[in-house]
Amino acid sequence: MSKIVNSLSENEYVLIRETKKSEMEDLSEDELIELHTRIRRARNKYVKLYRRTGAVKVGSKKSRGRGKSANKRNAAKAEAFEDALARVSRRLAAEARKSAEALKQERLAMARKGSSFVSDDPRSGDGKVRTKGKTRVDSTRDSAGRMKFEASSIAAGARRQAKKDNR
Repeated sequence: MSKIVNSLSENEYVLIRETKKSEMEDLSEDELIELHTRIRRARNKYVKLYRRTGAVKVGSKKSRGRGKSANKRNAAKAEAFEDALARVSRRLAAEARKSAEALKQERLAMARKGSSFVSDDPRSGDGKVRTKGKTRVDSTRDSAGRMKFEASSIAAGARRQAKKDNR
């Protein structure tokens, strides 16, 4: 593996080095997504080259085994980028979990703040959220368009049921 990494071009080598743990520590989720995209493109490039070159070599070498041995460099490069892609994917997944948890906590805090029943301990109370005053009712339920939509939906359901009943 180190042989192939040492024989990469400068741009490819820099791209592989960006996937080291120490390099990815301070990257944000968006930067990790961008790095993931670049690594995936490079991996796809070498996988495609490996497959195409292998297919051409089968014709000239008259066997798949000999064609594969003549195409080891592209296979090794594809594998190097596959390993790098796996490293970035793991880091990106961890960052996504962190941001999802932060968003969840933020939504929960806003929900607690908006209700009249605020408690730091979620196990306290009866689990019901109480609001101040009358709840808001959607005014569009009385519109003619909404009534037509609901009637149409009910009729379609009735037609489906009648069709099943007639079988």
